[in-house]
Amino acid sequence: MRSSPGVSVDRWNQPSWEVRVRGTGETPTFLWGSRGVTTDVKFTRPLILHVYNDVFGEEISVGTETAAGQQTVFGTLQPGEAISLPIQAISGVFASCELESTVLCLIKYID
Repeated sequence: MRSSPGVSVDRWNQPSWEVRVRGTGETPTFLWGSRGVTTDVKFTRPLILHVYNDVFGEEISVGTETAAGQQTVFGTLQPGEAISLPIQAISGVFASCELESTVLCLIKYID
């Protein structure tokens, strides 16, 4: 498998996917979950969502949203950067950017 430099996608053995985040303005793109989810999701075993901004992309802003619409922005990721976010008591994880970036996501349980 061939991928962007610095990404070992072939080693991932948990659910993984990629999302194209486009110039989203006021409406962010959800990497996990949705604005349509009406209840915050809670898990008995904690989950971590690993988010990687492709090296050929652009700066993205990343955050979480609750079912009540409260957003928490964690900050920005430059191309090639990653962050790991806890998935607990939220309805979604979102990203936004000016033009376009591909974001790779991997979700894992914490043992």
